[in-house]
Amino acid sequence: MKLTISETAEKMNLTAHTIRYYDKEGLLPFVERTESGIRYFTDNDLEGLEIIKCLKATGMPIKEIKTFMDWCVEGDTTLKERYRMFLERKTAVESQILELQQTLDRINYKCWYYKTALEAGTEKIHDNAPKYPQLENLD
Repeated sequence: MKLTISETAEKMNLTAHTIRYYDKEGLLPFVERTESGIRYFTDNDLEGLEIIKCLKATGMPIKEIKTFMDWCVEGDTTLKERYRMFLERKTAVESQILELQQTLDRINYKCWYYKTALEAGTEKIHDNAPKYPQLENLD
């Protein structure tokens, strides 16, 4: 299967501009072009874009994603580096998840706080309650 950049953008939920940028930055070393220079994308290219999206979602800078893509081109000699990089990304994502869980816990507390205050008709219901009882073990 060969897709145009527009078809690829739609399928990957990206803009064509973003895909062109990734290509310009060297993140898509396998993308082929027609004689007239039009990019076309294969299933393997879509898998590469999925990895790029995944790494971007972890907060990895484009420069580091480029390094990873270069390692992919180099082949098996860089397996150890790629494995280490994904271990680092895993740690970063676990940290993000923890931070997001703490944020969600605080939001849930405030939802409870305002719901009970609304039900009582006043915030004074919380005057003698411990502050943030649901958050005692977060920090």
